[in-house]
Amino acid sequence: MKPLKTSLICMALISAASTVSAQIKVENAWVRTTVPNQQATGAFMKITSVEAVKLTSVSTAVAGVNEIHEMKMEGDVMKMRALNEGLDIPANTTVELKSGGYHLMMMALKQRINSGETVPIELQFTNAKGRKQTVLVNAKASLNSPYKP
Repeated sequence: MKPLKTSLICMALISAASTVSAQIKVENAWVRTTVPNQQATGAFMKITSVEAVKLTSVSTAVAGVNEIHEMKMEGDVMKMRALNEGLDIPANTTVELKSGGYHLMMMALKQRINSGETVPIELQFTNAKGRKQTVLVNAKASLNSPYKP
């Protein structure tokens, strides 16, 4: 009887861990390829969360500086700025990081990013209670989005 009880507890813990990791879903992650000596590029994806969270930081080994950015029109000028306070992801809403909008900037590149490569990216999220969650993403390198709209 004791081994069965232990097995049930282990199964419950595995199930709970799966539920926690399923809270935030990242889809269609890709990184724009670079040319020799290019020092920056962008990463794009779709993020959905069951609960409201904030994307607070991003990191990848291929870049020395990683930031969450926004591009938007101000008057007749397109401006890009870092979102130092992070990016809100409302509950049950998909936020798309794309060219000309929210995106991840990877600067001080340590290597060229070639088409077909996979770039690992670590996303850090925080919920309203201050609980942090890290999501690891493998982004496809491509000149344009490899995903259909």
